[in-house]
Amino acid sequence: MTVLSTHGLVARYGDFQALYGVDIDVAEGEAVALIGANGAGKSTFLRSVMGLLAVKPEMVRLEGQPIGGTPTDRMVQKGVAIVPEGRRLFTGMSVEDNLRVAIDQADRLGRKGGWTLERLHLLFPILKEKARTGVQNLSGGQQQMVSIGRALLSQPRVLLCDEISLGLAPKVIREIYAALPEIRAQGTALILVEQDVGLAQSATDRIFCMLEGRVTLTGASSVITREQIAEAYFGGSHAVV
Repeated sequence: MTVLSTHGLVARYGDFQALYGVDIDVAEGEAVALIGANGAGKSTFLRSVMGLLAVKPEMVRLEGQPIGGTPTDRMVQKGVAIVPEGRRLFTGMSVEDNLRVAIDQADRLGRKGGWTLERLHLLFPILKEKARTGVQNLSGGQQQMVSIGRALLSQPRVLLCDEISLGLAPKVIREIYAALPEIRAQGTALILVEQDVGLAQSATDRIFCMLEGRVTLTGASSVITREQIAEAYFGGSHAVV
């Protein structure tokens, strides 16, 4: 069942048009990757879905219902959460306090689900060990785990991840990506913006390649070739594999 979809999604920053009729969908428990060069429109897509940019209601649908332009807090209430680029944690607060902010928000919004602090500690044991540590004193990878954990504690049906591997050591990236199957096992759909094409292919079911605000290639991650991806990165018409 399709959980989230976009239909002719158009987005602008003032007079600058950043997205041109983007159609992307993700099913319950599915993981899809958005790949493409810098400036292709990947992060803009996530911002548009999350209500951070003004778009028409019918351009974004959650379980078939138009939700485009819905304010971000209401998107969280509806079950869409984002792990933003740059993490955006509450510095000066501990790991646990950052996570409890998400728990309190979920309670206020009436979001129910299976993610608890205890379960999150099983997914990322370091977060239990560092519970009383200020997030500003964590490594980049540990901060990313807090950011992912905070999003999960909002009990999302759809999790948007913006460059969660950016700037991290390979060992940490492997640890973070190893947690994704457990997240998906709960029925959570994932949309991953990822620069590492090999990582994107190994961790997802389908890939959407973007170029200059348009989707230029779609297909199963296991089928798309590096040659097709290279062509889609730099030009060519929209291809479906």
